[in-house]
Amino acid sequence: MPDQRASVVRRIVEVVVVVCLPVVAAAQDEAPRTPWGTPDLGGIWDFRTITPLERPAALEGKTVLTDEEAAAFTQQTIEGRNADRRDGGARRDIERAYNEFWWDWGNDLTDDKRTSLIVDPLDGRLPSMTAEAQERARAKRASGLRPVRGRVLIGSPAHGPEDLGLSERCMLGFNSGPPMLPSAYNNNMQLFQTPDHVVIFSEMIHEARVVPLDGRAPLPEEMRQWMGDARGHWEGDTLVVESRNYTAKTGSFYTIVGTFGSGETLHLVERFIRIDAGTLLYEFTIDDPATFTQPFTAAIPMKRTEAPLFEYACHEGNYGMTNLLTGARVQEREAVGSR
Repeated sequence: MPDQRASVVRRIVEVVVVVCLPVVAAAQDEAPRTPWGTPDLGGIWDFRTITPLERPAALEGKTVLTDEEAAAFTQQTIEGRNADRRDGGARRDIERAYNEFWWDWGNDLTDDKRTSLIVDPLDGRLPSMTAEAQERARAKRASGLRPVRGRVLIGSPAHGPEDLGLSERCMLGFNSGPPMLPSAYNNNMQLFQTPDHVVIFSEMIHEARVVPLDGRAPLPEEMRQWMGDARGHWEGDTLVVESRNYTAKTGSFYTIVGTFGSGETLHLVERFIRIDAGTLLYEFTIDDPATFTQPFTAAIPMKRTEAPLFEYACHEGNYGMTNLLTGARVQEREAVGSR
């Protein structure tokens, strides 16, 4: 098992180097450093991109797009997400109540025009779930949704707040992580540094992860946290943050509408690499043998921005929660009345 894991790590490193080497070679001398000598990661970073997490089936075997293909893919994606469209019937129209003004998916692919954010496995797809994880998921669906681990739940029974998704309850955001992943809006993150700590501050849900760099021991295994227990260290000019001890109330991994496994078995490794004055490369590796048949890695370039972060005051006046529960009660009464 150690040899196998070392092989996976080497493969990940080789893939990421191939993806980023041209940028690093052109700009490695431009990355600023702190007064104590480490790369300066501080600032506000924007990670919007329309590059999908997984490579679309139609692009199987294609790692990057040509300029013409990229232009067509971009146009198709933007048109498909346009929330100002009025086609599709009344129900679809209501689902677009958040019109285009509110969404911030981004309008661009990554600079290298990759077809997926996942760089390992090389097919750009999420690994299969283990047979045990699939069986646990089936049992969970059969017995009810609780505990709710999904960030968004479509078709929730909504008997009470505890039946709704974690983002609807303002517990975790679409993209706040960990790991961070481009999503519908608030795709911004701010980093603060001292010699012995780093703070990763997400605009979504305004969650701050305080990461010690001083070599302290991790928390005891029985102490579980929503955002995990993070410890950081430097490997050359790369900041590496490793997190464990997630609560069973979170998933091992999320997309905006999908949840995989349980966070209690997750080992998350995040890497932050300052490429140049305007670029921070963010990589994450999900290692959870109880959920996935192999680890996987995604690489997301973040762009420096001077725009401020805004408070995401999700809990204050969260009438969305009231409306969701009220709507569920109306549907129940209509169902009873139609019998």
